[in-house]
Amino acid sequence: MLNAEKPNRNFMLILSAAIIRCRYVIFFIFLVFGAYCAVNFGRGGNNADLTAFLSPTTETKRGLAIMEEEFTEYATADVMIGNITFERAELLADRIAASPHVSSVEFDHSRSHYANSSALFQVTFDGEADGPATEAALQSLREMLAGYDLYVHTQIGYDFAGQIAREMGGVLGIAATVIAVILLFTSRSYFEVVIFFIVFFFAALFNMGTNFWLGEISSIANSIAVILQLALAIDYSIIFSHRYQDEALVNPSTRDALEKSLAESILEISSSSLTTISGLGSLLLMQFRLGWDLGMVLSKGILFSLLSVFLLMPGLIALFPHALKKTAHPTLIPSVRPWGKVLMKSGYCFVWLFLLLLPAAFYASGKTPYAFYDSEITELRPTEVRTAMHRIDATFAPTSRLALLVPREDFAKEGRILEAVAALPGIKRAQGLANTEAEPGHMLTDAYTPRMFAELADIDIEVATLLFQAYGVKHEQFQAILQRPDSYSVPLIDLLLYLFELADKGVVAPGSTEMDRINGLRGDISMGVKQLRGEHWNRLVFTVELPTDSPEANALVEQIRGIAEAEYGKGSVLLVGDITGARDLSASFERDSLLISFLTNGFVLAILLVTFRTAVGSLLLIFVIQGSIWINFSFPYLQAQSPSFVTYMIVSAIQMGATIDYAIVLMNRYLCMREKLDKKEAMIEAVTQSFPTVLTSGSILTLAGLIISWRVTDVYVGHIGLAVGRGALISGILVLTVLPQLLVLCDRLIARTRFRIDLIEEEDA
Repeated sequence: MLNAEKPNRNFMLILSAAIIRCRYVIFFIFLVFGAYCAVNFGRGGNNADLTAFLSPTTETKRGLAIMEEEFTEYATADVMIGNITFERAELLADRIAASPHVSSVEFDHSRSHYANSSALFQVTFDGEADGPATEAALQSLREMLAGYDLYVHTQIGYDFAGQIAREMGGVLGIAATVIAVILLFTSRSYFEVVIFFIVFFFAALFNMGTNFWLGEISSIANSIAVILQLALAIDYSIIFSHRYQDEALVNPSTRDALEKSLAESILEISSSSLTTISGLGSLLLMQFRLGWDLGMVLSKGILFSLLSVFLLMPGLIALFPHALKKTAHPTLIPSVRPWGKVLMKSGYCFVWLFLLLLPAAFYASGKTPYAFYDSEITELRPTEVRTAMHRIDATFAPTSRLALLVPREDFAKEGRILEAVAALPGIKRAQGLANTEAEPGHMLTDAYTPRMFAELADIDIEVATLLFQAYGVKHEQFQAILQRPDSYSVPLIDLLLYLFELADKGVVAPGSTEMDRINGLRGDISMGVKQLRGEHWNRLVFTVELPTDSPEANALVEQIRGIAEAEYGKGSVLLVGDITGARDLSASFERDSLLISFLTNGFVLAILLVTFRTAVGSLLLIFVIQGSIWINFSFPYLQAQSPSFVTYMIVSAIQMGATIDYAIVLMNRYLCMREKLDKKEAMIEAVTQSFPTVLTSGSILTLAGLIISWRVTDVYVGHIGLAVGRGALISGILVLTVLPQLLVLCDRLIARTRFRIDLIEEEDA
C-alpha cells in the first residue's frame, strides 16, 4: 500500500515544483486573463424578476415569454395623496391627465380610489418604465404634487441592478476592512494578509468577469457572489499560508518549503472545498432556476479561488518570503483550553439543552411564513418606494393585475369572457379590445359594413365602399369585390388601423373634419392594440381586489380559467399575473426545499463517510449542523418576519455546505488526539486547536452576512445576508459547545461504527 501511494506523493511534489518554477509564466497568464475579465466585467444581463427563473413548463413562465414577445407594457404609477377632499382630488386628476406623456388616469369615488381622506390615482404613461421621457414625466408629476402629502409607488426610474451594485460596493469595502482586521488578529504574519487580498482580487475578478458566459443571470446572484466568495474561500489562502510557515521553520530553503507545503495543501484544500461545493452543487438541481444561477456563480467562484491559491499564491510567497518573515508575530488568539475543561466538567448540559431546543426549533422553522410575492416580504431597511407601497396597501383595498392570454381568433368570444368575468366577486375591472369603445356606443371590435362606417365617420357611402374593397384586396378577402360589397364586414379596429396606414402613406389626405376626428382616436387605439393584441394571442386584463397570495385569489383564477376554456377549449388559454406567479413559486418551493435538504445532506454525508469512516460520527456532524439550520430559520417565525422563500432554499444549502467545515475540523482534531489521550483530554485538545479556525471562518462569514443585511435595501439580498450571517454564528456556537460534548458522549458508538476503505490507509484518514 505504501508503494502504491508513493507515486501519487511524488506526482504532487513534481506538480508543486512545476508551479513554482513557472511562476512568471503564471503571473503573465493571470494578468492577461485578468485584463480579459476586466473588459468583460458587467457584460451579460441581470434579471430582477424572480418569475423569470421559473421552470419553462410553468404557466407563468410560458405566459411571460409570450407577453414579452407580442405585447408592450406601458409604465404605471400608483400616486396617493393624503389629507385631501374628494373635490380637490377630482381637480388634481384632471391636471395629472393633462400632464405630458400621461395617457390615462383612473380615479373615481369608489373605495378603491378615495378612502380615509386619501386619494389614489392610478396613472398610465405612454412610454415604458425605463424610457427617459417616462422618467421625466414622473419627475414633473412629483414636482407638480410636491406640496401635498404624497406617496408614489412605481418601477419607473428604479434601477435595481445599479442600486444593488452601489450598495454592494459599500458592503464589499466595509467587509474587506472588517475581514482584514480579523485576519490581522488571527494571522501569523501581517504581510500574509496583503497576499490574501491579492489572491482574492484575482479570484473575484475572474469570477465576475466570466459571468457573461452564463448569459442572463439573476441580480441576486450577481450582487452577493463576491462577498460570499470572499467569505467562503478565504480559508484556502489561510491553510496554504500556515502550511508554508510551518514548513519554513524546518526547511531553510524557501523553494523546498513551498514545494512541500503546496503538495500537502492541494490535497487538504481540495478536500476542504468538497463540502462547500456539494452544498452549492445541490442548488444546480433545483427546478427554480435561481438556484442554478447562484450555484453556478458561486461554484465558479470557488473554482477560481482554488486556482488562484494553487497557482498564484506560491509565486507571490516566492517573491516576498522576507516580508513574511519580518512581519511575523505571535498569535493574538487567546487559548481556550479553560473552555474545553469547562465543557468536559459540566456533564452534557449543552447536549440536553440542544435536544430540548431542537423540537421547538424544528416546529418554528416549519411555521415561518415565507413570502412568494415582493410586497409581502418584510424589509430590513425601509425604502421610499416600499414605504409608499405599504401606505397605499394599508389605506386602500389590495389590487393586482391578471392577464388572460387567448388565441387571436374571435372577438365575440372575448366579449363574452369579459362580460362573465366582470360579474365575478373580486373583479374590479375587466379590459380587452372587445369591450373598449372607439366612441360612446361603438366598440372597437364590432363588425362594420360600409354603410355603418359611413354613418360613423360621416363620409359618403361610395368612399366607404372603396375603402372596404381596398382593405379586402390587401387581405385577400375578395368577397368585398366579387360579391355584394354592402354585406362585407370588417372589425372597426382593423379598418381604423388600415385607415391610419393609408394616411401615413399619403393615400388619404389629412385635414378634413372627418379625418381629424378619426386621427384623434389614433393614440388611444395604438396603445390599446400594443397592450392587448399580439401576433398570435390577444390579452384580456383584469384588476383583482383580493390579497395576492390567498385561497380566494387562487379560486378566482380557476373560475376565470373555467370561463375562458368554455369558449376556447381546455388547455388553450394562459393566465399570468402576481397571483399565478406566487402560486407557481410556492409549488416550486415545496419541491425544491425538500430536494435541497435531501441532496445537501446526502452529498455531505458521503464526503464525511469517506473522510472519517465512521457512520455514527458522520451522522452526528450532520445532526448538529442541521439543527443549527432549524434554529436559524426559527428566528423569522419568532420575530414575526416574512423572508422570501428563496432565502431558505439558498441559505440552507450554503449553511450546510460551508459550516460543516467547522465540525470537520473539530472531529479531525478529536480523532487524532483520541489515539493518544482519553476521550475528555482529547476533546480539550481538539477544542483548543480548532478554535482559531472556527473563529476565523465563522466570524468572517457571520460579519459578511450581517453587513449585507445592514447595508443593502433589497429585500431578497438583505434576508439572504441576514440568514447566512446568523446561520454561521449559530453553527460556530454549536460546534464549540454542543458538538464536543456529543462526540464524547457517543465516543464508543463512533469507534464501533468505524470501517475501512481499502484504497485509503488507516493512518491517512
